[in-house]
Amino acid sequence: MRLKKWSQVLWVTTFAIPAMFTVLSLSAHAADVINVGVMGPMKFAFGAHIKNGAELAAEEINAKGGITVQGKKYNIVLNVMDDNSFLSTPDAVSAMERLATVAKVKYVIGGFKTESVLAQQEVMADNKVIFLGCGSAHEEQCRKVAKDYNRYKYWFRVGPPPSIPHARQYLSMSAPVLRALKEKLGIQKPRVAFLIDKAQFAEPYPIMAQKIFPEMGCEIVGIWRPSFTATSVTAELSAIKSAGAHMIVVVNAGPSGNIISRQWGELKIPAAMTGVNVEASRETHWKTTDGMCNYMATSGPIANVEMTSKTKPFLAKYTKRYGEAPIYTGVDAYDALYILKEAMERANSLDPDALVPALEKTNYVGVAYRIAFQPVGTETPHDLILGPKNATYVSLQWRDGKQYVVWPDGHELHPAYIAAGSPKGWDKLKFKGTTEYVLPPWVVEYWKGRK
Repeated sequence: MRLKKWSQVLWVTTFAIPAMFTVLSLSAHAADVINVGVMGPMKFAFGAHIKNGAELAAEEINAKGGITVQGKKYNIVLNVMDDNSFLSTPDAVSAMERLATVAKVKYVIGGFKTESVLAQQEVMADNKVIFLGCGSAHEEQCRKVAKDYNRYKYWFRVGPPPSIPHARQYLSMSAPVLRALKEKLGIQKPRVAFLIDKAQFAEPYPIMAQKIFPEMGCEIVGIWRPSFTATSVTAELSAIKSAGAHMIVVVNAGPSGNIISRQWGELKIPAAMTGVNVEASRETHWKTTDGMCNYMATSGPIANVEMTSKTKPFLAKYTKRYGEAPIYTGVDAYDALYILKEAMERANSLDPDALVPALEKTNYVGVAYRIAFQPVGTETPHDLILGPKNATYVSLQWRDGKQYVVWPDGHELHPAYIAAGSPKGWDKLKFKGTTEYVLPPWVVEYWKGRK
């Protein structure tokens, strides 16, 4: 951060798990600030983008006068913590404990990896800390709110969308690829392979896939489950090629996403790749993989199309500041701080117990979609609502160094998606700037004349 920015955001940070907080002095007085914890695996993009998004929002909010509660104006103070959640759940718990008990924060943004966040929620509950999730998707985090509301009511998931409904959306993104295989290559019974992280968040995908794809006339040739942190997927990709797959559906949220793209491109696997690869949604992915990601498609929370009126201005500002567009954690953290601000001003209070009902009324147009939470009384209260009128991700395809939006594309979803619970209405949604999906040329060449 440039020196001139220090007057706008107080940034308290610790990067090593055992380290103490380092305070950067500012003109703001302690009595005039609101401390907000920002937590995630900061050595990885997922955590770094949480920090970036929160930092950008804090600067904007403070520059516009901060947060006004009971007639008093407050500036935001960010307490940034590397929780090492990728590698260690105990470290993640320790980070949350230090935010709650050492830094004395009452509001935390971030969290990543299901297993770590589930454990961090216990510290949240013990200390009555508002926890706005910006990285982990598993429904169990919100089921805890349903099971013991008074203890866990402080948890809200700003993003990503919850695992099961989001799995339906990710699988729906295969529709343009299947259509291209049928219309361009005449393959009426596509063979599909799945490459899915061996991680708790991904467990709904194999179950759902084995129901949806056969109903669409596809044959599933196999489900491969590499490690969340795999350093090679050559064996899996070779097996997928040998199985005769026409399409690979990826579900990957770990750093191995770079390996998957690179090796798929290097080996020229004759199967179109789609699904979700979080690393592949980054603008740096092209350079990281030396262009081996060409023609792969992946899900992303945001693209340079008019998803909302805030999308393009936010992307321009974020990209200018950090040198790339944000992955989903950066989008979620940015929106989360504005949602927290609105709740504080609606409740006219900083007390976590008073903020809970205010947060439950959230109806906020974010930089990519409208954010609202599942109400109390549902199976997963305080979870992000997914659907064409609320949270909607897009499918992005890499082509010659650029990302193109290829879904939602205005085409009607197959009834199998709807039967599995995918919300109706995505067939009516098509953002300006959306283009047609293009099959990888080597896939076309390989399957031309074959079935």
